[in-house]
Amino acid sequence: MTYDQLPKNMKNPITRVYWDILAKKRGTMAGKRAFDVICSVLLLLLLSPFMLVLAAAIKFDSPGPVFYRQMRVGKYGHDFKIYKFRTMVQNAEKIGPPLTTGKDPRITRIGLLIRRLRLDEFSQLLNVLNGSMSLVGPRPEVRRYVEQYSPEYMATLLVRPGITAPASIAFRDEAKILKAGENPEKTYVAKILPPKMAMDLDYIKHISVWNDVRIIFRTVITVF
Repeated sequence: MTYDQLPKNMKNPITRVYWDILAKKRGTMAGKRAFDVICSVLLLLLLSPFMLVLAAAIKFDSPGPVFYRQMRVGKYGHDFKIYKFRTMVQNAEKIGPPLTTGKDPRITRIGLLIRRLRLDEFSQLLNVLNGSMSLVGPRPEVRRYVEQYSPEYMATLLVRPGITAPASIAFRDEAKILKAGENPEKTYVAKILPPKMAMDLDYIKHISVWNDVRIIFRTVITVF
């Protein structure tokens, strides 16, 4: 894809700067994709017994599907379905807000443990394998928040979204921050999204396979 082929809402002087940065790192981006494919295949093979046990626990704990699928915005602004192990009651999005805060009553018993250990993210290895996500990259947002992006924020859509990112580590207690505000969505857009985007843009400036490896290890250490 060329810069001129980007969606109109993504083309602006700031996005062009980041486009040019990535254009000079084609080898890095190819290596990053190869790293994603190799690691996702190995991890899926290694974790498959555990994931089967986790799937059984989810089904036993509450009625509904094993996976929760939600539309997110990915690279170049294209929509894709993200896969997560279900941690909430069935049809949770229809009986409450899109954001979860603190001890949300929609979260199931096993779901609380899954969220605490970030086990719901394991299924996103399927997204990495099919190319809609990367192991490391800006966390994908729902369309309603992307529509509120500033021109600079649009640059985060120049790369595949990731399972983890520096912003994910920094805001691992995001639910507590949201719970403290009167309006979780306004709190997210006003107080959490700006520093997250700043971290994501800094990640793009210094994108490399080695940096991804460091972020993955930091994530593992933070979670466990």
